[in-house]
Amino acid sequence: MPITKSAKKALRQSKRRAARNLIKKDAYKAAVKKVRALAGSGKAKDIAEALSLAYKALDKAAKTNVIAKNKAARLKSRLVKFIRATAGGKK
Repeated sequence: MPITKSAKKALRQSKRRAARNLIKKDAYKAAVKKVRALAGSGKAKDIAEALSLAYKALDKAAKTNVIAKNKAARLKSRLVKFIRATAGGKK
C-alpha cells in the first residue's frame, strides 16, 4: 500500500483512469462484435450504422491511448474486409 501522500493520490488516479479505460475498451469491443454479427444479415443500412458506431468507439479509444492508433486502424480495416467477404463483395 502507498505510504506517502503523493503515492496515495497516484493510486486514486490510477484506479479512476483504469475504470475509464475499461469502459472505452468494452465499448469498442462490443461495437466490433455487433458489426461482425450483422455482417451476414444482408441489411446494408444496419451494417453501415453499426460500422459507423464501431469507427467512433475505436477512434475514441485510440485518441485517449486505450489502444494504439495502428491497432485501431488495423481493426477498422479488418472489419470492412470481413463485411465485404461475408456480404459477397458489397459495401
